[in-house]
Amino acid sequence: MYSAALETVSARVRDRSIAVFLRDASPGERLLRAALDHFDRILTQREFQSLMQQEMMRLHKGEEGELPILVKRVFAPLHAMFQSLVREGISSGELIEVDWFQMVLSALGGNVFYFLSAPVWQQVLAFEPFDVEVLRARRVAIVEFLGQAIFQDRKHGAAIAAKILEDTPMPDCANFKGQFQSSEVKAK
Repeated sequence: MYSAALETVSARVRDRSIAVFLRDASPGERLLRAALDHFDRILTQREFQSLMQQEMMRLHKGEEGELPILVKRVFAPLHAMFQSLVREGISSGELIEVDWFQMVLSALGGNVFYFLSAPVWQQVLAFEPFDVEVLRARRVAIVEFLGQAIFQDRKHGAAIAAKILEDTPMPDCANFKGQFQSSEVKAK
């Protein structure tokens, strides 16, 4: 039953991500949209995030888990598409010339790091990282930053970032705050 649930949830993630990669747009726009979709997915698909964390913990403990299945069915196809997308963007002259994997890590890693380290930021900087307006600002910042960082022509990248943010509304996250807080933060 667990495997079936994991398969269902991960198929949604894979299909949603593939739809972004297959969109009729330039490689740079698709890459920015993929980074934004990744951020929105972390916000809206808590069950996938929980299952992934559980599988990573199992792996670290040396237990056999479902991670090889996830890699084969979800992550390997998505990374192949990322690789192709970045290489296409570099070949076309739209994106800066850099190792494709480093660009993927930069595009997605900022999202993962933000959510994983939020309890630390909350204590160090005395702000609420899961407040709707803070999440909205972070969402905008990641797209604008990448628009400035990965495009050969920064004005072009900034224009694409603005277009994406304008036509991709933030998902409803009014009820997300409590879902992200650790039990220690909730107890305060």
